[in-house]
Amino acid sequence: MSTTATVVLHGFTGSAAAMTPLTSRLPDPVLALDLPGHGLGPVSDSPNDYTMAAAVAGVISATSHLGRFALVGYSLGGRVALYFALAHPDRVGSLALIGVRAGIDDPDERAERIAADEALADRIESDGIEWFADFWADQPLFATQRSRLLPEQQAEIRAQRLACDPRGLAHSLRGLGAGAVEPIGCRLGELSIPCALIVGADDAKFVGIAQEMAAEIPQAVVCLIPDAGHATHLEAPDPTAAAVIQCVSS
Repeated sequence: MSTTATVVLHGFTGSAAAMTPLTSRLPDPVLALDLPGHGLGPVSDSPNDYTMAAAVAGVISATSHLGRFALVGYSLGGRVALYFALAHPDRVGSLALIGVRAGIDDPDERAERIAADEALADRIESDGIEWFADFWADQPLFATQRSRLLPEQQAEIRAQRLACDPRGLAHSLRGLGAGAVEPIGCRLGELSIPCALIVGADDAKFVGIAQEMAAEIPQAVVCLIPDAGHATHLEAPDPTAAAVIQCVSS
């Protein structure tokens, strides 16, 4: 049996603990990390601590005791995982990305996203975490969660968001948002490892994105998870874990 470690990165408003529905289904050893502005780590007010370079450096530091490992990321965490795999190909043996986009190539769309994230970051800081938790839960991207997750599951997700530091979330949006980071779709062909692009079948936008990415990545497989939206690890953790395990063992 392989002893390759699996490193897991959460999405925006998440934490290492928020990935438990997935990590609890993966074989040991598993290491879930907190990204800048999230989880139990201290919140810095320096913009330099919320760049992609800083996020990648944090993963390097946290995994210094590991050899080559499998890397899994959801949404924001998947973006960090993708950048990490391209920057440090010697460290990553396989890559599983859940609901991920390789940045925004179109300059106009990117500028719009940067402006929207800046405005949202300002609102988080001015209106507070309770306003944001309600606002974020109502995003169309998470509509399937409202219909499929049990009330106690939705309450747990809300509690996790309320535990976030609003400054950390705002800083993360400004520095690590999809518009803020350099798009790297043109570099996907450099990936020479097995790559699972995991996406909920009901997440139409990201199904298309996954298919486009798979056309560029030599060893990519699109894993459609039935009856799931953007956060497949929450809505369908068993098939999501199975897809990750299959990728790790490829």
